[in-house]
This record gives sequence, C-alpha cells and structure tokens, in this order.
Amino acid sequence: MSGAGEFELIAEFTRALGVPPSPQGPGDDCAVLKPRPGQLCVTTDATVEGVHFTRPAFSLRDVGHKALAVNLSDLAAMGARPAWVLVALGLPRAFKRREVRALAAGMGELLRASGAQVVGGNITRSPVLSLTLTVGGHASRPMLRSGARPGDGLYVVGTLGAAAGGLLPQAPASLVRAQRRPRPCLAEGLRAAHFASAAIDVSDGLLQDLGHLLAASKVGAEVDSARLPMLPALRRFAAGRALTLALTGGEDYALLLAVPPRHARAFERAVRARHIGTVTRGRALRVDGRLWRGAAGFDHLRTT
Repeated sequence: MSGAGEFELIAEFTRALGVPPSPQGPGDDCAVLKPRPGQLCVTTDATVEGVHFTRPAFSLRDVGHKALAVNLSDLAAMGARPAWVLVALGLPRAFKRREVRALAAGMGELLRASGAQVVGGNITRSPVLSLTLTVGGHASRPMLRSGARPGDGLYVVGTLGAAAGGLLPQAPASLVRAQRRPRPCLAEGLRAAHFASAAIDVSDGLLQDLGHLLAASKVGAEVDSARLPMLPALRRFAAGRALTLALTGGEDYALLLAVPPRHARAFERAVRARHIGTVTRGRALRVDGRLWRGAAGFDHLRTT
C-alpha cells in the first residue's frame, strides 16, 4: 500500500479523525466503553468499490462521508443517538497516505456533527477499496418496524428519488449531491421517537422498505403518489421517470414513519415530514388505489 505499513496507515487515519486515546479509543485489543442509560442500538454496513461507488466519479471524501451516513441513517430510524463507531478499511495495494487522509476528512465532518466517536477498527489489504462500519447508539424507546397499526398515518422525512436521479447521465448538481453526500435524519429520528409506532430508513426504495415495515407489522398500506416529497430538480430533470425513481429508487436515506392518529398533530408540529398515506388492515400495498405489483427496489445480491 504505497510503502506504508498497516500501523502507519492506522495512525494516519486516526490522527486525521482526532480519535480519543485508549481505553475509549484505539490502542488495546478492545475499546472500553461506558454504557449509557437506555437501550443499545447497533448496526453495520459495508461500502464497497464497484458495488456502491466508482472512482473517480466519487471522490474519497464522498466515500468516507457516505460510508458513515448509511450507518447513521439506521440509527436515525431507531430514534437512537450515535455514540461510537468501529471502522474496518480494506485498502488496495497502491493506496497512499494522502488518500487515507481524504477518506478520514470525508467521514470526519459528519462524525463530529453526529456526536459519535471512532473507538477502533481494522485495516487490511483488499483488491478494491471497502469500508465496513459498525455504529452504536442509545435510545430510550427504539422505533421498530413491527409497531404499525391500521389507521396510522405514513410519513416521510426527507425527499425521495433524488439519489437514484443522481446516477443518471448529466444529472444536476443537487441530485448528484444527494447520491454522494446523503444526510442522515438523526435529529428528526430522535424527535419522531416520541410519537411514531414504527419506522424504517429508506435505503432500498420507498416501496421495498415500506414492504419490510408492513410485513413486520402484519398490515397493509395505501400510498398517494401525489404526496411523495421530491426535489423540484428531480421533477424537472427526470420528467416522466421521477415518480418511478421516488417509489423504487434507493439510497435516499429518508425516514419512513407510521404515526398513530392521536399523535399526528403533535408529530407534525415537532417533525418536518410529508404525510403520504395510511396503514390499512390486511396485507395489500396499494398505490393510488391500485394493488402494487411492480419492481420494489434495490437488492444487493440480485443487482449487477
């Protein structure tokens, strides 16, 4: 890896992030963490070159940011406050010290904004660049996928379709940024946890992720496509494809929430969200009154 050894690159990465010393940070076989009140929520996700990004379309700062953002979005969907991060890097042989610093720089700004800190990880040689992060946070009442009930309103925090639009040729800058620098809805997730009965982050497409929530809750849903939150740039650029991208495009990292009617008014005051539909009895998912039978969204193991 450009003449630098494992431990030199670990030092380069941790210096760039300003991580704490052992025992709270790297330096021993394990970091020593103090539990906080509430329940511990833990998630892990991988960001792999050739699967989730290509270079040079994505800068290394983009890659570092997105690798952390996708994990923080899972915590946001649970209503959890981020606390710590483990980072496992797979680096190609020719990877340089300045490239390690660029990865850390992309991750660092979002890391500081989230309030979490890197406490350890690993570096190994890899045929392609990969970042596998494990992120933990605390929630007093985690939002699950299984709590939605008939009559609950369905709400989206954030916008839909922009990230998928950002992969199209000649996409405008706002859509490209949505793809490369997604914003996890952490503050909104913390506030929503006081009201929502169920939640999921929209990472693989609205209808696919809604399907997961409905299956876990054993309910159905009615979705009004006219209510879907989309960037004006997506509507202008993608024209006739915008609705399909909003329904099935992945990587938005918006939040999808089910909110009981008795909490709806207070929720709408506390969280900026768009009401897109209603949870129903049965198991059917309908869009604009029609049973949805189309492609649902992204599948990591079936997409080439």
